[in-house]
Amino acid sequence: MKVWEAVKAEAERRSLEIEMQQTGCVGMCHHEPLLDLIDDGGEVYTYGHVTPGRVKRIFDDHVTGGQPVAEYLVGTSSQPNDFLSGQVRIALRNCGVIDPEEIRDYCARGGYAALRQAVTAMRPEEVISEVKASGLRGRGGAGFPSWVKWQAARQAEGDVKYIICNADEGDPGAFMDRSILEGDPHSVLEGMALAGYAVGAGEGVIYVRAEYPLAVRRLEVAIKQARKEGVLGQNIFGSGFSFDIRIKHGAGAFVCGEETALIASLEGERGMPRLKPPYPAEQGYWGKPTVINNVETYANVPWIISQGGKAFAAVGTDKSKGTKVFALAGKVKRGGLVEIPMGVSLRKVIFEIGGGIKSDRKFKAVQLGGPSGGCISEQLLDTPVDYESIVATGAIMGSGGMVVMDDTTCMVDIARFFLDFTRKESCGKCVQCRIGTKRMLEILERIVNGEGREGDIELLEEIANQVKQGSLCGLGQSAPNPVLTTIRYFREEYEVHIRDHRCPARQCRALISYRIDPERCGGCGSCASKCPVGCISGKKKEPHVIDQSQCIKCGTCLETCPSRYKAIIVE
Repeated sequence: MKVWEAVKAEAERRSLEIEMQQTGCVGMCHHEPLLDLIDDGGEVYTYGHVTPGRVKRIFDDHVTGGQPVAEYLVGTSSQPNDFLSGQVRIALRNCGVIDPEEIRDYCARGGYAALRQAVTAMRPEEVISEVKASGLRGRGGAGFPSWVKWQAARQAEGDVKYIICNADEGDPGAFMDRSILEGDPHSVLEGMALAGYAVGAGEGVIYVRAEYPLAVRRLEVAIKQARKEGVLGQNIFGSGFSFDIRIKHGAGAFVCGEETALIASLEGERGMPRLKPPYPAEQGYWGKPTVINNVETYANVPWIISQGGKAFAAVGTDKSKGTKVFALAGKVKRGGLVEIPMGVSLRKVIFEIGGGIKSDRKFKAVQLGGPSGGCISEQLLDTPVDYESIVATGAIMGSGGMVVMDDTTCMVDIARFFLDFTRKESCGKCVQCRIGTKRMLEILERIVNGEGREGDIELLEEIANQVKQGSLCGLGQSAPNPVLTTIRYFREEYEVHIRDHRCPARQCRALISYRIDPERCGGCGSCASKCPVGCISGKKKEPHVIDQSQCIKCGTCLETCPSRYKAIIVE
């Protein structure tokens, strides 16, 4: 908002009449805050890392001087940024382009044309046929064909049916659905209305986590506008079709990503899964036929209806059609939202779109599928991003989290981190999930604390397989994935922890020590002044020393030692 206010103030100070508009995130998180300047010819100039100070320079040189500020530019419409040029944007087609709180912006980009076309010129079965032709699979993780759910709900008996949008995005590091809701909420509303028309439902519910206040607010604005414009509510486009949507705030339980647990939560019960069948398409919300898809899935649907299912199917691979949105994060130079055609390799995503590894360090692994996904090693970087290929590596597509790790990452500790998350998020219904993840976590904590035992790896594998096979829902069935994949691709790292009581990545506190190299230390005192326990001593301009008996191994000395010395050694 500081940049927004700075632009507004600068325009007023210069008595310039310019049109200003806020948008959602375009996905270039590594360059934010962004400012797009559109000239009279329609050329878009995108400035990155904009500050109030830079706003003045942009006004001086570009707005009034006519010369773009090259050092702040990160792309133009004629020469897009490398991060965006390799993408194909369908679900994100409007993000960063329109004002998400203005329905006229959405309509100007073809919004609600697909809904008009469907309810006035297509039979419900034809809508389902287009979704079938598109090959669209659920983007929430499982990749189940969307049209199968829709057809089952249509064929199910009952006058009351429901459409539910799963906006309970709970993966650490994932923000795809939140960005769509914040940047283009109407595409989700239109997708849900199309699903409602296809299956014969009159009501939709968006289950969105309360931790997304901006997304919730923009959804509320969008629903209000859609009702006012008559694209939600009674007799939409005079077709006789009526459909409305309401919002349900979720408390943020990871297990509610599982559809039967989400339905239980919607009905006021504790979010716990149940056995299937019956499937929600037959007996879902309040026992009525219900279609559940996630945010990204619905955002694709208006494009599919307006462009045709075949156009969507023309993108991607034989079994995985269309595009997929990923939240690219971790030790990568260019992080943010990436929408790519299915089938593109991990190497292209990380090294071409993402720009490679930060500080040009060595790539070590990429974690796919959130906390219950898996870690893929360097030799699998050419794996195509599609459902079957990712599953073959031991990971899962998940909702789209993609966390890149460099050679400073300890894979045993990473497995411990993700298992700690899924263990806490387990609803506790299944013994295998409730007890199995706890026992596995205990073993991993023992290993990273230097107390690993011979046979721990085999024991981890045995328990992991029991948890996978015996758990009721997807959370338990996939929770062991980080452990199994790190053992599969980084077994030697486990062995070194157990056999030599050493952490090769030098991350496990119990297995490392910090020391100051007297030959490199300049005696500046930076480390001593920042050490939280005061265990570093030494005179000015003389080598300092760390008292190992007092050191808590927090790494503050390593972070504060000036780069001209690099005197802290981790052993």
